Amino acid sequence: MESFENVPLSGQETPPPVSSVAPEGGDKEALPQVGTPSPAPDLPPAVRETFPQAETPPEPVPVSVDTAPPPEPVPVSVSVDTAPPPEPVPVSADTTKPTHAAEMSPESSYKPRRTRKKQRNYWFLGFLCGMALAGALAVGGRLWERYHAQNFTDRFFWDFREDYNDNSREDLEIKIPTWPVGDGPVFTLLREHGDTQTAQEVYKNVNPSVVTVIVGLDEKTAAVGTGVIFSTDGYFVTNYHVVQGGTECRAMLHSGHSYRAFYVAGDEQNDLAILKMDCSDVLPAAQFGDSELLTVGDDVYAIGNPLGIEFRGTLTNGIISAIDRDVLVDGRTMTLIQTNAALNSGNSGGPLINQYGQVVGINVVKMSSRRSTVEGLGFAIPSASMERLVNDLLTYGKSQPEPMIGVSVDSFGTEVEPGLWGIGVLKVEPDSPAEKAGVQVGDYIIVADTETVASSRDLLRARRRYHVGEAMPLTLWRDGQRVEVLIAFTE
Repeated sequence: MESFENVPLSGQETPPPVSSVAPEGGDKEALPQVGTPSPAPDLPPAVRETFPQAETPPEPVPVSVDTAPPPEPVPVSVSVDTAPPPEPVPVSADTTKPTHAAEMSPESSYKPRRTRKKQRNYWFLGFLCGMALAGALAVGGRLWERYHAQNFTDRFFWDFREDYNDNSREDLEIKIPTWPVGDGPVFTLLREHGDTQTAQEVYKNVNPSVVTVIVGLDEKTAAVGTGVIFSTDGYFVTNYHVVQGGTECRAMLHSGHSYRAFYVAGDEQNDLAILKMDCSDVLPAAQFGDSELLTVGDDVYAIGNPLGIEFRGTLTNGIISAIDRDVLVDGRTMTLIQTNAALNSGNSGGPLINQYGQVVGINVVKMSSRRSTVEGLGFAIPSASMERLVNDLLTYGKSQPEPMIGVSVDSFGTEVEPGLWGIGVLKVEPDSPAEKAGVQVGDYIIVADTETVASSRDLLRARRRYHVGEAMPLTLWRDGQRVEVLIAFTE
């Protein structure tokens, strides 16, 4: 076994002797010979014997040689390490994810990974801050909504199928100074119409008859709604909930002139109220058409004051979405006209206008929800159901009992013989005016008050013309024969 005592270990440099030649006439100090390679170091015999000429030579030992001519003397070292290899150093690997080749490249280091980790931390902190801000805004909005709901609630918005509904103005007495009943005009509907009008013509003709209703609730709070003039001497109609709880009222015309308004009468169940402006001028009155002549798909318009005085006189348009829609509002069922014309808070009591410039309804409610978005669900009181009620309020100061026939009938007509239509009687209420008149199940009502009956709407329209104590003639079709009866309306 050879001895390796004189062999330098790896990493220990032993500077070899450097050949030097003194220049002629120069100092005796040795200078390096530039461009002349230094002779190989005189290695011990033991080292030389480690490289015998054999069939399987050992692997070459890396030799670091700087071939560039250095400006300064550069020692050239040859390191030969034949010692046994060092023990393997344990390498810590991240087992949470596979190691890729790119991560094991010499250029990779731990510093970029630390930078990415910090970036992820910043993103997480930003996410938490955003969530906290969103939560704060939600809580603040809720508190703001509750604060304003406690001060004022507009019943024009009705939460559809919701448990919560703040009716803080219900059952409040109307303290607006009153106007006497019994000497007012007659509210009438036009059964015919003229030519179709454009949106511009509708607004020009109807807007002068629309008033902004400002109701003082207390010293600091006021409610804003809309009304429609139906008499040239200053009578106008609006919703009952607009003036409910009010102590005083003013009506503002489209010109900006305002007048003091007096309360005539109202009906909370049907959500209608009549007021009179204290004005000696002749005011423009709107024409009221018959809502029974409407069909689904007809063009309609709405004029009102959405969100208050700032946006008064706003015109929106839409179509008739449904007719005779039964809607449950405040625990009572109202038969209303459905439209997709844009309606908002402040449109209460405003007109719904047909394409002929006639008012066919009074906007009363819009469906809304706290859990979902609801659009295009507005409703108006049909003018056909207003005619009898408004005249009752003008004459008696309150609505009179509504007469009932006491039958259940088909919604649509049936052709009982060629060219003759009628609606079938499905049920007759015991001890009702219909039973006392001799109406039977299986009969067909073909005429009511001298008008042909082709649907249940025709029968309802005829019944609205009568009051308790009056009688309405009916013509029935029974077993191929006409039968005449008289329905006496009693309380």
